[in-house]
Amino acid sequence: GERYGRMWLDVARYADSAGFEYDMHRPNAWRYRDYVIASFNDDKPYDRFLVEQIAGDEMDGRNDDSLIATGFLRMGPRVLFREKDNPERRYDYLDEILGTIGKGTLGLTVNCARCHNHKFDPISQKDYYSLEASIFGYVETEVPLAPKEDADAYVAKNEAIDAKIAAVKRAIETLERPYRERLQREQIARKFPEHIVRVMAKAESERTPGEALLAAQVLRAASVPASQVDKVLTPDDAAKKKELAAQIAALTAERPKPLPMAEIATDGDYRSSPLGEGDDTISCPKCRIPVPGAGPYVHKGPGRYEPPPSYFLIRGDVESHGSQMKPGFIDVITFGNPPTEIPRPDGRTSGRRLALAQWIASPQNPMTARVIVNRLWQKHFGRGIVATLDNFGKMGERPTHQDLLDWLAVDLTKGWTLKRINKLMMMSEAYQMASAFDDAADQKADPENLYLWRFRPQRLDAEIVRDAMLDVGGNVNLAVGGEPIFPYIPKEILAGQYRGKWLNTPDGAAAWRRGVYVYQRRSLPYPMFDTFDHPDMNVSAGARHVSTVPTQALTLLNNPFVLDEAARFAARVREQAKAPKAQVELAYRIALARPPTDEEIRISTALIETQSLDAFAHVVLNLDEFMYMR
Repeated sequence: GERYGRMWLDVARYADSAGFEYDMHRPNAWRYRDYVIASFNDDKPYDRFLVEQIAGDEMDGRNDDSLIATGFLRMGPRVLFREKDNPERRYDYLDEILGTIGKGTLGLTVNCARCHNHKFDPISQKDYYSLEASIFGYVETEVPLAPKEDADAYVAKNEAIDAKIAAVKRAIETLERPYRERLQREQIARKFPEHIVRVMAKAESERTPGEALLAAQVLRAASVPASQVDKVLTPDDAAKKKELAAQIAALTAERPKPLPMAEIATDGDYRSSPLGEGDDTISCPKCRIPVPGAGPYVHKGPGRYEPPPSYFLIRGDVESHGSQMKPGFIDVITFGNPPTEIPRPDGRTSGRRLALAQWIASPQNPMTARVIVNRLWQKHFGRGIVATLDNFGKMGERPTHQDLLDWLAVDLTKGWTLKRINKLMMMSEAYQMASAFDDAADQKADPENLYLWRFRPQRLDAEIVRDAMLDVGGNVNLAVGGEPIFPYIPKEILAGQYRGKWLNTPDGAAAWRRGVYVYQRRSLPYPMFDTFDHPDMNVSAGARHVSTVPTQALTLLNNPFVLDEAARFAARVREQAKAPKAQVELAYRIALARPPTDEEIRISTALIETQSLDAFAHVVLNLDEFMYMR
């Protein structure tokens, strides 16, 4: 799950922060990551996996997993905005979602048809806005991962505590009022001219409208902070206020532990927002905030949910509405007459996203199975049968083995089990070949290895480089799931952060978890991962770029984490083997899964004897053979 789930997290543009200049923390994004890992571990059928992510809230028998899965739709970068001030922002988000769905599941650049018909592929602007109509009513919100009765009890207890705290605060306000008013009068007399003082001395009922406005402005300017009031309280009143403050602290301590929350997408008026922690906006429509003038599509109670109208935008301009659009799909890959809307029991959502998801996940869809088996092939062989994983269109690469791709796709649809397809690929003769070769003629005939006459060497992914070092060091923590970790980043790097914090998890088991659990901050990628080509978290990434740059060698030579793991690796070897030759043999078996040659033993023992076992362990972690699958 951690290995191949990471592949999907790249597609889903997963991150633990929202991006843009504020890059706000997303406290529950990690639940989507855990959902993906669990789905791959459990070999969840791929068709169901897709439906859950696009319409998990609309499925029959939806559960916590299917709700969390809809985080896929909202996983892209986000910034807070007001709909009336930035109408284009919502369309940008919808375009980003359609682009991710199109590339990630269909291998098509759907969003190229936002402003005009696709220049190269048979995707019309009508197709684009039909797809947009299928998801237009979606809204991002949070729901508690708890039974409704627990959520109701949580809200009720908090409301009761809020009422008690409000009563205590009113008592404090009553106690402070005469002191505050006296200090305010003295301040006004000192700071303002006589004609204003006269206005302030009048009773409120005697002031003209202009004087009332002036008085309000003066009172704001002459506000008295609580610290000044505290200085003039009598001893008795000071004691009373202290007692009241203690009551507030005691009441605050009685608050129930916050319920676990999930960041989801569902249907609703996108100008609404949930009431706050504890609101189940899915099973409790009354929890939605009524918005004045919001139109007929705010779901306030039983009855059919009506999605907001979606329009064809002329040239993609949000101010140039064309005809109102109905939900639909891409004509050229639609067979038969699939439904574009699946009415939901109790009418809680439109069922449009469910129809879209089922169309994508249908065995009749010619793209879906081909795209995912091609992703798996690239993961195993270093290059997809179609090299452009996200673009099966005219501007993408042609498949090198069309019949093989078709056969694998058809085979996948017999149960949609990815583990079986992975096993099939890994048991193949092509996968089990060595990368080394002797015949130069083969290299000359097919230098790119398009015809799989040898195995293509593949450098470990950024997270796996770290995981492999933890593994040979003997301190990797294989715990699955949970909140993200914050491996050490030097303070000099952290000093440049505009907002947010990197908590630097103390060195120990918590910090030694696998790389997929490292906090994914869009404005501050973990430097070691960034060096080894971790993808941009702001966009869907089908395949990772692989570079060879000096900073990678410098990281392997000087990074404190690498040096620490080399020392742990050496300590592990030292504990089990005493003689230099035995230490070399053990280190090779642990790190490279093979015995050393005689020449390697000679060179390595000399290094241990002239320098140290730690230095030798550090060299092993720098070997190409350690960094590459061959």
